[in-house]
Amino acid sequence: MTEEIQLKKIDELIQNLDSDTLSALENIRELKRYKKGEFLLHQDKLCRYSFWIEQGILRKFYWNDTKEITTELIFEHDIAVSFGSYVLQKPSKEFIQAVTDVTVYQTEAQSFQMLKAKFPKLVELDLMMTEYYAMWLEKRLFEFRTRNATERYLQLLRQQPHIILEVPLTYIASYLGISLETLSRIRSKI
Repeated sequence: MTEEIQLKKIDELIQNLDSDTLSALENIRELKRYKKGEFLLHQDKLCRYSFWIEQGILRKFYWNDTKEITTELIFEHDIAVSFGSYVLQKPSKEFIQAVTDVTVYQTEAQSFQMLKAKFPKLVELDLMMTEYYAMWLEKRLFEFRTRNATERYLQLLRQQPHIILEVPLTYIASYLGISLETLSRIRSKI
C-alpha cells in the first residue's frame, strides 16, 4: 500500500465522520498563523500540539554540535508533530519552524486523547495517521539507503516542484543529507 492510498483512506474516513465527531474535532482545533522563521516547537519543550498545515511550509530540525540537521520538510495538507514528544509527552529532541508564512490548525494532544475515548472513529483516524507516518518514514529511510544524492534531489523536485522558490538551499541540502556544495554541483548538472 502506497502513501497515496493511505492518504486517500484517511481523507475518506474524515469525509464520512458523523456530525457529532466533526463538531467535537472543530471545537478542539484552533486556526493559527505563524510568520516565516517563527517556531511552533522548541527543542527540549513538550510537543503539546499537532499542526495540520493549511498553507505554507514547515521544517523539523535538530542541532548536532554546531550544525542544524533538517529531518523533515512538511508541506500543505500534511501534519507536523514531534512524534515521540507528542505521544510520550516528553521533551522534544527537535524544533518545528515555519520556513514560509504558514497557516495551521493546531490540535492539543490531551484534548484529542480525551475525544478518542468518546468517539471511536477518532481512534481509527489516529491509527491511520500513525500508519501513514510510519510508511513515509520507512520510504524516506529506504530512499536514503538506495538512491544517490542526485536521485533524491530529483525525486524531491518531482514531489514538490516549487520547493526551490520557497525553501533555502541550506535546508534542502540538509534534508537530503548532503553538503550545500554537493547540492550546488548537482543543480549545475541538471
